[in-house]
Amino acid sequence: MTRLPNQFARTPVAATHPRRLTGVLACLGCLGLLLLLSIAVGSKNIPPATVLDALGDDTGRADAYVIWDLRIPRTAVTSAVGVALGVAGVLVQALTRNPLADPGVLGVNAGAAFFVAVGITVFGITSISGYVWFAFAGALVVTVAVYLIGSAGRGGADPVQLVLAGVAFGAVLGGLVTAMVLIDVRAFDRMRNWNAGSVAGRGWDALLPVLPFLVLGLLLAVVAASALNAVALGDDLARSLGANITRTRIVVVLAVTLLAGGATAIAGPIGFVGLMVPHVARWIVGPDQRWILAYALVLAPSLVLTADVLGRVLGPGDGEFPVGVVTAFVGAPVLILLVRRKKASGL
Repeated sequence: MTRLPNQFARTPVAATHPRRLTGVLACLGCLGLLLLLSIAVGSKNIPPATVLDALGDDTGRADAYVIWDLRIPRTAVTSAVGVALGVAGVLVQALTRNPLADPGVLGVNAGAAFFVAVGITVFGITSISGYVWFAFAGALVVTVAVYLIGSAGRGGADPVQLVLAGVAFGAVLGGLVTAMVLIDVRAFDRMRNWNAGSVAGRGWDALLPVLPFLVLGLLLAVVAASALNAVALGDDLARSLGANITRTRIVVVLAVTLLAGGATAIAGPIGFVGLMVPHVARWIVGPDQRWILAYALVLAPSLVLTADVLGRVLGPGDGEFPVGVVTAFVGAPVLILLVRRKKASGL
């Protein structure tokens, strides 16, 4: 009975099902259209033909300035945040074997928010490039603390203990953040935009310092993907198949910290992406974590780009809705429909 799962875990990805590869290519095409739409749509709508023309001429015209200095950096930030949150959601759900888990359950958002509040209230940090490092450090410190607490005992790290420790840390730090921002009006004003999950005003200065950590997190996710197929079968069966459970959990926790911590540092806590994208991917390709990861790499940035464009179009007046607000409105009904399908909600 152990032979079939072992063969399943070692089957090359390209040799499984050609329809899955075709689906990935189709999703890539949709992603390309959304990238173009993100560059074209805003307070000043630019025709796609003008966008394509301006991409080859980055000097001397107002449209070229808007595209190269404002829209392209924001689109890159939005795409990177989407990829990071989607992959982190896949890893967390596979690690905890809980289809309702997302990166926030490991304390990532709580740690980032707490350190940002400290940076603003104690150190007077005012710029995005300044408090992005506080957010990243907070995500790292709290996630490591959650892992150490969740792995205490003879059995080592346990998915249930990790979730409980993450939820406990989130509740405590969330209360501390609320108290800090209520006491300090300046901190409240600066936290309000970040805490809503927004990519407005984010550019290369926010993305480039964090980008190496996101790339490292993606590499770790790819390394852990095959082992997660065995982990999903249960610890005992996974060990009988030769999987190193402890090493896999450490790699996954580190990858989630780098990915979700980096995304949260850049744009604030954006919900539903890490929760919904793995469900959509499982609904399309089944339980193989390698294919779920491949689809998440495309579907997650597509979702965040769509939310960002809708936020610009539907925003009041010259304003816009933050990405985190739009993903909640879009994600909630879609997720409800998906989880009603047994194939989508099961791990």
